[in-house]
Amino acid sequence: MRRRTLLQAGLLPVGLMHLPAGDVTDWRSYVVAPARRTVAPARVLATTGDVRNPDGLLRAGGARTVLTGRKPPEPPAWPAGTTATASSYHPPNSGNDGQPRTYGPDNAIDGHLGTFWNDAEPATYPAVLTVTAPSALTLPGVTVRSNADGVPVDFTVEAGDGTTWRPVGTVTGNAAVQVPVPFAAPVTATAFRIVITRTQDSARGQFARVNELWPGLVAADETPSVTVDFGKVVVGWPRLRFAAASDTSPGVLLAFSETTQFLTDRSDFDRQDFAGGPGTDAFTVPAAGADWTDELHGFRYLKVSLDPATSGRVAIDSVLLEFSAFLGTPDTYEGWFVCSDDELNRYWYAASYTNELTLDTFRAADCDPRGAASPSLEGKLVLHDGPKRDRDPYVGDLAVSGRTLYLTHPAAAEASRNVLADLADHQRADGWIPPASINGYTLRLFDYPLWWVITSWDYVLYTGDVDYARAYWPHLVKVLDGWYPSVTDANGLLSRGMNATGDYGDYAFLPRSGAITYYNANYVQALGDAARLARLLGHTADAERWTTRAGSVAAAVNARLWDAAAGAYLDSAAGPVRHGQDGNAIAVTAGVADPARAGSALSYLDASNRLPYGNAFMDNDTLPGVGGASERVYAFTSYPEIVARFRTGRAESAIDQIKRTYGWMHTHDPGLTQWEGIGPGGTPYEGSYTSMAHGWSTGVLPALTNELLGVTPTGPGFTTWAVTPRPGTVTWARGRVPTPHGPITVEWRSTPSFTLKVTAPEGTTGTVTLPTQDPAARAYLNGRPITTDRR
Repeated sequence: MRRRTLLQAGLLPVGLMHLPAGDVTDWRSYVVAPARRTVAPARVLATTGDVRNPDGLLRAGGARTVLTGRKPPEPPAWPAGTTATASSYHPPNSGNDGQPRTYGPDNAIDGHLGTFWNDAEPATYPAVLTVTAPSALTLPGVTVRSNADGVPVDFTVEAGDGTTWRPVGTVTGNAAVQVPVPFAAPVTATAFRIVITRTQDSARGQFARVNELWPGLVAADETPSVTVDFGKVVVGWPRLRFAAASDTSPGVLLAFSETTQFLTDRSDFDRQDFAGGPGTDAFTVPAAGADWTDELHGFRYLKVSLDPATSGRVAIDSVLLEFSAFLGTPDTYEGWFVCSDDELNRYWYAASYTNELTLDTFRAADCDPRGAASPSLEGKLVLHDGPKRDRDPYVGDLAVSGRTLYLTHPAAAEASRNVLADLADHQRADGWIPPASINGYTLRLFDYPLWWVITSWDYVLYTGDVDYARAYWPHLVKVLDGWYPSVTDANGLLSRGMNATGDYGDYAFLPRSGAITYYNANYVQALGDAARLARLLGHTADAERWTTRAGSVAAAVNARLWDAAAGAYLDSAAGPVRHGQDGNAIAVTAGVADPARAGSALSYLDASNRLPYGNAFMDNDTLPGVGGASERVYAFTSYPEIVARFRTGRAESAIDQIKRTYGWMHTHDPGLTQWEGIGPGGTPYEGSYTSMAHGWSTGVLPALTNELLGVTPTGPGFTTWAVTPRPGTVTWARGRVPTPHGPITVEWRSTPSFTLKVTAPEGTTGTVTLPTQDPAARAYLNGRPITTDRR
């Protein structure tokens, strides 16, 4: 039983019984952003080679850090007339920067570390590289030099005459870019080959990449380096102050990583990879020193190394970061949250910080180089997807990161409007709306126009910006009454593949087609939100038409996509039977599922998709080409499931799912920030390519504020609102929700009996629902008793 109270305009404090003194926990103690824009590293993680006073990098003005190295000898070369062949090699292409590139076996013997042999097929073994000399050679061994993202892990070296072969060296478990392979005794042969049976699993796949196969043993000198840890993921421009250098013009290399797992001599994955760059930043230090600012990076760990191709000494005064993103200090928070559960508090503020890392000015100089630069966005505040890699605003990400922003720093809500308006301004003639500026606004995604509709309503609902709704009303009509009807089948369901959409992707680029529960449940949500906007603007006929269509789509989903045997919604109406988290969760939150189906679907997900690090986004691995789907967790699709659990009276299971999902990310490297996706075993789901601080993963924050604390807007700009606490295992909670009219503050305690206090701005109207079965519960408005509606 819950007790509901309607509180009319003219609100001041609202008390539901007297609230005992709460816990004195200060929400400010959980704020985790840097205190200032100039950020110093927190500690030295590791050093190699000749490094003096590495701790000098932790503070400016102290003793200098000195790196000293020597130029390595020239490696041995194969004699003239030597040839190379391979079992396969990748065809030439223009790379990622438009520059012609080749990947043939000759690259492995050309004496240039910047070229390499790349086999043609990922994870296909053996991959064989053969080098044949014009006459017999006697070698003590060979040395393999590879790319940092294509290291041969297990391989055998064989010698022979091109017809018969014998093994002369074996390497297993290799992780080094350069590995000498000594033979038991010198070997005389005309041909040598390496037979690779396993390569590093990198973001680009398991490809063998050999830059050089040297005829002899080349010891890898221990390059002088210092690795510093900034304590958490940060974003901005690294700045190194070099005090002096030897007159040999030594080079310094910088490599960045969000995790130690992918911390090598090459950055984990940044815009250089997309642009065809080396993945390592370089600077030649003049003898007089210099103050050098590098290009923007998102990272936690920074490795500073002397270039092994140069020699000399470099003295460094300091390594600092000029923080570029929104700086979320306690003074900037307009909304906050704190409760009796310390873990939930930490996840809320970690989500806020993760989102702050994405809130930045759009700059062509540091956004995704794959055609994302846009004059219409240049210089504007936006919400990027993450601080590294893409650095482009996607509307699907905004569906979560926007809500996180409105509940913490709504003064920056222009970032959402800038993105939504820009995408609408690039709407295609047929009504389709692009997901982002990437590829010149041409990246074809099937579901993201729905997210544009949903997120546009969210923006108006939280900010009250009705002018935006009026300005982009024609775009909303065009996408819902133009493009989506063109991909609707005879059953009234969206069907990917119709109208030449077979090659369209979705939020995870999943290879699914036809009638999909996720697309259609989200369609119901978008139609409902569009109808709300229509009523706000006085377009009654549009509201009625979309409401009717939403009901028809919901009925078709229930008739054709409900799997009664499993008690859950099918992922697809055709093909192998599987059940997706996305479709089942949104079917609940969008109102497609009745209470019986909602409870059954959520029970199914908890039983079939449960993992130690969250709930998987799919219950089996039948999606073609998607490995480990049943072991992959997206916080993006977990968010609606968590909301669904709160709203269906399953607050305890919602909190359990939060703790498994966000607790895992919080306690695993890089810590604190929230990952783009979690893969098998709880690892980053796409290796070094994974963004470890992603705005679409911050749904824990709106879930805790909207659902657990219980404050949601029900009218544009919180002109009307609701407070519906859902305590679960939490014994007390307090928070402030910013609105255009002033803050709503809520505090409640669930023991020994439920007590609640709400303060709201004058001129607004709210509904308060109590999670209590106490028939004697009393409510007060400004100290005076009021009646309640018991339901």
